[in-house]
Amino acid sequence: MAQSDYKNQAEKYEFIADQHGGYYRHDFIDHAYLYNLYFPPEDVFDCFKNQIHDLVLNYPVAQDVLAALVGNLINQPPERIVVGNGASELIKIVSGHLARKVIVPVPSFNEYVNAAPTGRAVEFPLEFPSFHLDVDKFAAQTIKAKADVAVVVTPNNPTSMAIPKFDLMHLAKLLASHDCQLIIDESFIDFVEDRDQTTMEHEIERYPNIAIFKSMSKAYGICGLRIGYLLTANSQFANAVRQGIHIWNINGFAEEFLRILPDFREDFINSCTQVMEDRDTLYEDLRTNLGITIYKPDANFIFCRLPDSGASGPEVTKKLFIEYNMYIKHCQEKTLPDAARYIRIASRTKTENSNLVDALVSILGPKNK
Repeated sequence: MAQSDYKNQAEKYEFIADQHGGYYRHDFIDHAYLYNLYFPPEDVFDCFKNQIHDLVLNYPVAQDVLAALVGNLINQPPERIVVGNGASELIKIVSGHLARKVIVPVPSFNEYVNAAPTGRAVEFPLEFPSFHLDVDKFAAQTIKAKADVAVVVTPNNPTSMAIPKFDLMHLAKLLASHDCQLIIDESFIDFVEDRDQTTMEHEIERYPNIAIFKSMSKAYGICGLRIGYLLTANSQFANAVRQGIHIWNINGFAEEFLRILPDFREDFINSCTQVMEDRDTLYEDLRTNLGITIYKPDANFIFCRLPDSGASGPEVTKKLFIEYNMYIKHCQEKTLPDAARYIRIASRTKTENSNLVDALVSILGPKNK
């Protein structure tokens, strides 16, 4: 179905539910995709406009320069960095080609499992119903399965929960002598209250079996530019991933963004603070007004469980879209018990979040009904 072929809101929903982007072309409020609405500032776009001819007409730089640009941003040497066309390119290389067997706690970001060849991915269920990761059990299963790549997403998607740093260090130690590379996906780390006390960036020298993945789309609000990176002190692993990267995998606009980004550090920090404030307000409003289970978020989205009786996640998602032109994410396709009872809500502006809560109250009923 072409984007202009839907005849009503119900058909529009069916079309959107089958897409993986391009939402801005279809005029609805997107509480499904997870990105920073307050960054980048307009000055970034002015930089693009002023150099648009050069950016379009010339080849971009290759991997060595890109790694140096990211290294300047995160204060790390370039030899520890591999820059991808979004984190998804790096995930495809690792899960799809390098890993003999990959293990992932679930529910989580599906691409780590989806990218793996059939029979080479193991799903490890998180504790239910808390969705916390028991790192001792996870390590034991990793070793038993003889996985050579273990993946942990923190804060996790869709649960929005961060894993304590001491748990991650303990996990790295447990796996260190078992030829297992630990991938820590920190794509949402900039929305954690105490980022510097949560990130593992500063620990990679102590734990060379760690590699950090970071999608820049989420925190920096640049989904269309497609930038992600890998950070590790394991030169052998970094080189193996680097071999899978095409020579010009990043376009000129993404390169320019990396060049100018250090000039906007303060704007970025302020934008993340605003995202966290809006998210916390949404969390409290959902808890106050709706009689559903709301998990405390560490990222820029909120994980919820609907009651056993009443509408399911897919039904609520569809009704919200058809009646209010708002789109959230149901979790029916995630690997977890009663998956159809869960929804994930991306935080937007305070006004949009408030409107969403009102719409959900009208669909689900108030808390004290």
